[in-house]
Amino acid sequence: MGLESEDDQKSLAGETDVDPQTPVLRISQLDALELDSSLEQLVWTQFSHCFHNCRPGLLTPLEPELRALLHLLLWRFTLYSSSATVGQSLLSLRYHNILPSSPRYRPLSRRQKLGLALLTAGPRWLRERSRSLLLCLSSGGPVSEGDGGLFQQGLRNCLTFVSSIAQLTSLINFLVFLRKGRHPVLAERMVGARAVFSKPNVVRDVDYQYMNRELLWHGFAEFLIFLLPLINTRKLKATVSSFILGGDGADGEGATEEHGAWKECGLCGEWPTMPHTVGCQHVFCYYCIKSHSIADAYLTCPKCGAEAGQPAPVKMEVEMMV
Repeated sequence: MGLESEDDQKSLAGETDVDPQTPVLRISQLDALELDSSLEQLVWTQFSHCFHNCRPGLLTPLEPELRALLHLLLWRFTLYSSSATVGQSLLSLRYHNILPSSPRYRPLSRRQKLGLALLTAGPRWLRERSRSLLLCLSSGGPVSEGDGGLFQQGLRNCLTFVSSIAQLTSLINFLVFLRKGRHPVLAERMVGARAVFSKPNVVRDVDYQYMNRELLWHGFAEFLIFLLPLINTRKLKATVSSFILGGDGADGEGATEEHGAWKECGLCGEWPTMPHTVGCQHVFCYYCIKSHSIADAYLTCPKCGAEAGQPAPVKMEVEMMV
């Protein structure tokens, strides 16, 4: 107890310059929540990769419990030890205890920290386990089939009602947060925790060059997403190939490929099945050229880049090797 009191006094002495009444930007509080969520997802991804070589679906039956345990593990080494989550620490924020109504900074008590952990992980676990709990409760007692169905229906309606009330209160709390800028999460309001600055004179500084670069890259990415579906890559490839190889080489190959090129499909490279041509010297399987022509109305030959017409059957002389 003596060591804990000394640590509290040191932390209070180090935070005397911090004014808990200084308002924190709403975007900073929301960014802290997003960072915490991203950290939890990253930890879960790394944890699931440890069982990558095991039987598929091994973690699925216990996934809600494992996620809750990982959340409590992060809570133990972040919020419990420093009254701040990882996202808040990155943005120079921490929780302030508003229950004593003191003008000076007060760290969260153990009950408040435990309440935040339970109110955050508990509803999530209950929502993911609601169906399994209903099945266990409905099959646990010696009741008849009709009574069991009514009991299960009543439990389901009760859980649905409680879930709807919780979602409604969370929505109202978020609207109040947008209005007043405090308590973005309902659990913070219930336990009496509020995000304040951990350092004096902290300003959210976003460099102009960073914003300009981000806007430029986002605009370029949207332009590419719009432009790429309009580019006929097959025709472009054929045009570039003919330009590099030259037209004379292509014409010279026409005489020598008359017997060789007609022995393979220009799309799949195999022996042509029901060989068809589209107006050039190359031959294609019927199903290959038909499926590509249906997918692309402006189909060109992938070999020479010629405009593809209607597929027409061709006759081939099959050489018999004795």
